[in-house]
Amino acid sequence: MKILVVGCGSIGERHIRNLKLISAGEIIACDIDKGRLSIMRKKYEVDTYTELRKALDYGVDAVIVSTPPNTHVSIALKAVEENAHLFIEKPISHTLRGVDELIRRAASKNLTLLVGYNFRFHPGLLLVKKMLDKGEIGKVLSARAEFGQYLPDWRPWQDYRQSYTAKKELGGGIILDGSHELDYLRWLFGDVKKVSCFAGKLSRLQVNTEDIAEILLQFKTGTIAGVHLDFVRPGYTRNCEIIGEIGNIIWSYEESTVRLYNAKSRKWRIFAVKADPNEMYIREMRHFLRCVRGMDNPLINGQDAVKTLKLALAAKKSAEIGKVINL
Repeated sequence: MKILVVGCGSIGERHIRNLKLISAGEIIACDIDKGRLSIMRKKYEVDTYTELRKALDYGVDAVIVSTPPNTHVSIALKAVEENAHLFIEKPISHTLRGVDELIRRAASKNLTLLVGYNFRFHPGLLLVKKMLDKGEIGKVLSARAEFGQYLPDWRPWQDYRQSYTAKKELGGGIILDGSHELDYLRWLFGDVKKVSCFAGKLSRLQVNTEDIAEILLQFKTGTIAGVHLDFVRPGYTRNCEIIGEIGNIIWSYEESTVRLYNAKSRKWRIFAVKADPNEMYIREMRHFLRCVRGMDNPLINGQDAVKTLKLALAAKKSAEIGKVINL
């Protein structure tokens, strides 16, 4: 199998490294930055291209799009023209423009389209979903998800001001770049009915996007969830607490634990879910390759990713106009 990775920043390099690790096939890298490509050639012994057209002419079977969100659709459409299966980093795009056309064209050619919400492959959240599906805490009443990390610490080898996360025009901002929480809450609880959000640029960071967001979701099931996102705090936090009628669940990424409280016994059970952080990316990539080979269906397909994108955009709109948005 020939796999083209477009965009060789931090996540693109991770995908190249993991594809080599699992012996996925022949890997080709494409980036407009010649310096990055030189590093990819030396570290991973891959062929490299600065022009997408020439890279696609190589005759690839699959394309991994790991560029800024504002370029996702245009690159993916070119890949579809060459009958290449698609893995697109999250979010699927920064707007809805062209997304439906992309999904339609890929489907018309029976091509895999998987979007990279890798936390669906995290062992902690997989255990949480299993507990919910088994009814361990009964009806879910509410939840609270949180993610925060100081933006300059995300990619310490790079000037944060040059990252797409810092630039609205590239599809940055904490709501889109931090949309993992919105995605996994949808995965756990279903579709969202209403969204309200307060967000803005409150820190001294040199960005032109929102850096903090407080989002309130009402799901069609009636469950209410709060989401806190920021890239201003010192340190790192990522967790989720779920309240049910007969128990609670707390997932902590930092502590590598899932805690389950049973109201009847009034006791907590603690499950260790220690894992190499890279393992969920490897699981994600193995899943993509199985989909390409017709052995599995995408866990996060285009339609599913669009729902998360619409939710993120609705949150941004709510913050802008100061109103609840119906979905």
